[in-house]
Amino acid sequence: MPALKPAYWDAATASLAKRDPVLRRLIRAHPGVRLTSRGDPFTTLARAIVGQQISVKAAETIWRRFALAARPISGTKVARKLDPRAVAALEIAALRLCGLSGRKAEYLLDLSTHFATGRLDPKRWKTLDDEGLIEALVAVKGIGRWTAEMFLIFHELRADVLPLDDIGLQRAIAVLYNYGERVTPAAIRELAVRWQPYRSVATWYLWRSLDPVPVEY
Repeated sequence: MPALKPAYWDAATASLAKRDPVLRRLIRAHPGVRLTSRGDPFTTLARAIVGQQISVKAAETIWRRFALAARPISGTKVARKLDPRAVAALEIAALRLCGLSGRKAEYLLDLSTHFATGRLDPKRWKTLDDEGLIEALVAVKGIGRWTAEMFLIFHELRADVLPLDDIGLQRAIAVLYNYGERVTPAAIRELAVRWQPYRSVATWYLWRSLDPVPVEY
């Protein structure tokens, strides 16, 4: 099924283009592309943990082994959607054989337990504001605020997330708004007031100034 455009996207781009000339140029420079969401919540977060601090190639190799270990009935086919209960039933030793570190194995088991027991229940997330969902996600071992913010932007398609610690956002703002000089989190927050309630969209276009190919999670 093709990914759908967020319901707020057209209103967001129109609003940002009207308020900010830098974003107006970026929006015009990247027609026909937009933020999209793919995958299910558990699989997306598990992939984020597997990929921490390693190359994309290494992460993909380990992910394939892990997905097969979690879904042995699928034979050689890597499942696109993993069952958290199947992951929770795995032993640390089995996860280590996939190439995962001991710490990442613990993180994945903690994540799977949160989903399997309902402590993380996607059905309830619509009742949570952004900070409430971030708080729920960072309660899982191995998920920090940045990972949670990326999840809110790319998977949940939350419209107004501002990832202050994101290096790409910091670089883009320094180049486009501050003559290449580093900007403080306080300065970014002040600048971003004009982007509300579409700070996720503004961030996405600022990333495009560094890499025109959108990332999908």
